[in-house]
Amino acid sequence: MAQPHDAPHMQTTEPGALNFLKAFSDPEAVARYTNGPKRFVPGLDALHRMTGLLIAEAAPDDAHILVLGAGGGLELHALADAQPGWTFTGVDPSAEMLGLARETMGHHASRAELIAGYIEDAPEGPFDAAVCLLTLHFLDDDERLRTVREIHRRLKPGGPFVVAHGSYPQDRPGEKDLWLSRYAAFAVASGVDPDLAAGARTAVGQMVNMVPPARDEAILREAGFTDASLFYAAFTFRGWIGHA
Repeated sequence: MAQPHDAPHMQTTEPGALNFLKAFSDPEAVARYTNGPKRFVPGLDALHRMTGLLIAEAAPDDAHILVLGAGGGLELHALADAQPGWTFTGVDPSAEMLGLARETMGHHASRAELIAGYIEDAPEGPFDAAVCLLTLHFLDDDERLRTVREIHRRLKPGGPFVVAHGSYPQDRPGEKDLWLSRYAAFAVASGVDPDLAAGARTAVGQMVNMVPPARDEAILREAGFTDASLFYAAFTFRGWIGHA
């Protein structure tokens, strides 16, 4: 995930995460967004490519895909580039970030309906596939489970769901601090100012609900994705693929 003023899109009403959400109505922060996530998320471009490949395994060439947390448009652009027949419904609480998504998509923008809101504002579908990247770690367990259940409910039987966000082991003493230090170290190695990386580390540790991978997998199962399997692991981030 990015530092607070470059933070990934999110959907939440949790008090801590609302402090992050303020950045997405700040025009300067929104303008900086596209340069931020890849400096904090290892292999972000590869994650987008893998997402497209995983969806293509089960979705048709003319798939209609729900993208939750679509602000900024990085994954929308990557998926649209990969599959010329796919169309998208993107949902995000920030109108400013959705405006950036439309710019990021460029000539692909006509293939996406962009909705300002949360999961309950998404159409009922059913969708051929769903994607939620760098978003669910802003929700507490109850809201995360509710959101994933609503995604599952909107998918066609067998429809793939690709999800990735902050998730790392933290059961042993000192383990959480170690992984957060690695998160900041990667950002510095990617060119982020050390003071900014340290500030992001503090903010993430205090305000973002990154849970152990086992808990994330349990939430996916409880929501109905009984076959969810890990496909991406990069420092403090994990990604899963499951089917409705």
